[in-house]
Amino acid sequence: MDKTTVKLWTPGDWNALFGLGTNVLVNLLVMTGLLKYVVGLPDELTFGRILPAVGLMLFLGNMYYAWMGLRLAKKEGRADVCALPSGPSVPHMFIVVFVIMLPILGQTGDPVKAWEAGLAWVFLQGFILIGGSFLAPMIRRITPRAALLGTLAGVSIAFIAMRPATEIFMTSIIGLTCLAIILVSWFGGVKYPRGIPAGLVAIIVGMLIAWGAAALRMPEIGGMNAGALAESLSHFGFSIPIPAIDHVFSGFEFLGFILVTAIPFGVYDLVEAMDNVESAEAAGDVYSTTEAISAEGMISLIGTVLGSPFANAVYIGHPGWKAMGGRIGYSAATGVFVLVLAWFGVLAVFLNLVPVVAIAPILLYIGMLIGAQAFQTSPMKHAPAIILGMVPHLAAWAKTLIDGALGAAGAQVTPELVAGMAQNGVLYQGLGVLGSGAILTGLVLAAIGVFVIERNFTWAAAFAGAGAVLTFFGFMHGPEVGFGVTPGVALAYAVVAVFLYLCPKLEAKDTSADGVEPAAEAQPAE
Repeated sequence: MDKTTVKLWTPGDWNALFGLGTNVLVNLLVMTGLLKYVVGLPDELTFGRILPAVGLMLFLGNMYYAWMGLRLAKKEGRADVCALPSGPSVPHMFIVVFVIMLPILGQTGDPVKAWEAGLAWVFLQGFILIGGSFLAPMIRRITPRAALLGTLAGVSIAFIAMRPATEIFMTSIIGLTCLAIILVSWFGGVKYPRGIPAGLVAIIVGMLIAWGAAALRMPEIGGMNAGALAESLSHFGFSIPIPAIDHVFSGFEFLGFILVTAIPFGVYDLVEAMDNVESAEAAGDVYSTTEAISAEGMISLIGTVLGSPFANAVYIGHPGWKAMGGRIGYSAATGVFVLVLAWFGVLAVFLNLVPVVAIAPILLYIGMLIGAQAFQTSPMKHAPAIILGMVPHLAAWAKTLIDGALGAAGAQVTPELVAGMAQNGVLYQGLGVLGSGAILTGLVLAAIGVFVIERNFTWAAAFAGAGAVLTFFGFMHGPEVGFGVTPGVALAYAVVAVFLYLCPKLEAKDTSADGVEPAAEAQPAE
C-alpha cells in the first residue's frame, strides 16, 4: 500500500473518540470530585490551576501518541494502525489523594500544602518512569505475554469493569439499555442510522431517560437535577496553566513521607505502561516501549511543574479502540476535547448534564476486551497462568471495598476486628498481603506459572527469585518500601526458587531409577 494513503481521520475514529473521550471525561469528573469534596481544595485552585494543567498534560500525551501512530503507519504503509491511548492514571488519582494529599492535609490543615505534596510525589515518579523506560524492553523480552497481559487483565476486571458493572445494575433502566446499545454495535457489528457512533447513541439515550425521569419526578430511575445543572454554569470561564515550580519544591518538605509510596508506584506505573504497550503489540501495532514510557514520564513532569498532582499514563484499552475502528485521529481529538473541557470550566456542566451510568457501559466494554485479550493472544495452555496473574488484583479490589466500608462506618482496623472478620470468612490480612503491589505480584506469579507449564524450571526459578527480592524490599506483598517488610513471604519465594531450580535434577534422579530418560527442558516462552 502506498504510504500516502494513511489518513489522519477515519469514520471509526468517531466511535473511538466517544469511547476514549468519555472514559477520560469520567476520570476527570472523579478527579474533580476528589479535589473538591475529599481534599477540600478551593474552587480557584481546582478549576483555575490544577485542571488546566491536567488538561494540557493530557493534550500533550494524546498528541504525542497520535504522532507515534502516524509515524508507524507511514513506516509500515498500513491504514489500520491505532494510536496508543492516553489519559490520567486512575490508580494514582486515588493514591495521591488518599495516601499523600489527605494525610498532609490532616497534618497541616492547609490544602495548599497537600497540593504541593502531591506535586512533589508525581515529580519524583516522572523521573522513575524516564529512567525505567530503558529497562522496560529487556523486561518485556524475558517475560511471557501471558504474564504481561494476565496481570493487566486483573486490573481491567477488578478496577475497570467491576465499578461500572455495579453502577449499571444500580440504575438498570439507563445502564442496561446503554450497555445493550454498546454491545450490539461494538461486538455485534450493528450500524446505527447515518453512521452515528454507538457511544454517542448510548449517551443521548441515557440523557433522554434521565432527564425524562427528572421531568416525571422519578429519581429512582436516575433522574438529573436541573438546579445543580444551572449552578454548574457558574464555573464557565477561561484558565490556562501557569508555572508551579516553587510549589513543587515546597512539597519536598514532606520528602520522607513521599518516598515511601513514590518509588513503588513509580515501578507500578512502569510495569502498567509496559503491559499496555504489549497489549497494543498483541493487537498488531508494535511501538517502542522506551519511547512510549519515557514520553509518559516527561509529559507527567510537564504537567506537574504547571500544577497537576496527577500523572499521565499510557492508557489501557488500545485493542478496544482499534476494534471499534479507531486509528490515529481519535487520540488527537481526545486531546483537544480534554483541553477544551479543562480550560473553559466545562467539567462541572458535564457532571450535571450527562448521567455517569450512561458512560459506564463503555468502561465495562474495555474491561471485557482487555480481559479477553490475555486469553486470545496467548497459547491456550497458558490460561491457568493468566488466571493466577489476575488473582492478586481481585484481592486488592476486595480489600479496597472493605477499607471503604470501614472508613464509612468510622471503624478502626484492630486485631479484634481482623480476627472477627476471619471467623466470618473474610481473611482481611491475607487480602492485604496478596493484594499489595498487585500488578507486580500478578506478573511474577503468572510468569512462574507459564514457565512451569513450559517445563522451563530455570526461568521459573529466576522469576521466583525476583519475587523474593521484590517482596523483601516491599515492592510486592507489603504496604510500603523498606527492608524485610514481609520477610516470611520473601523467604517462601526463595524456597520456591530453590525448589524450581532443583526440579529437573530431582526428576532426573527419579526417572533414571526407572531407566526412563527425563524430558528436555522447554525454551523460554514467547
